[in-house]
Amino acid sequence: QVQLVESGGGLVQAGGSLKLSCAASGRAFSSYTMAWFRQAPGKEREFITSIRWEGATTYYTDSMKGRFTISRNNAKNTVYLQMNNLKPEDSAVYYCAADQWGLGSPGDEYDYWGQGTQVTVSS
Repeated sequence: QVQLVESGGGLVQAGGSLKLSCAASGRAFSSYTMAWFRQAPGKEREFITSIRWEGATTYYTDSMKGRFTISRNNAKNTVYLQMNNLKPEDSAVYYCAADQWGLGSPGDEYDYWGQGTQVTVSS
């Protein structure tokens, strides 16, 4: 089992950047495929990106490719989401999720979720 805690959210102006972190507790972090999702008020949860357990395979939603970058540091049990050129429509609660030995495909189910961190982008 793994517990996830996101951090790094906040208020930023349009065009700015934020880097989110997701710290995982528990064993065998390197066996977990990690993903980031977001959910804005009144909208469904949306897949952003994932990084497979081996660290080499990533997936991105097309609309965020090029602006968002996922990475992981297995020595620190942490996955990151670098967000650049933020837009007001990026405002949402951002969640990280974990799936042991998962492929990381956008439609995959994830077993563990963090509590989320709020990102607000002002215009």
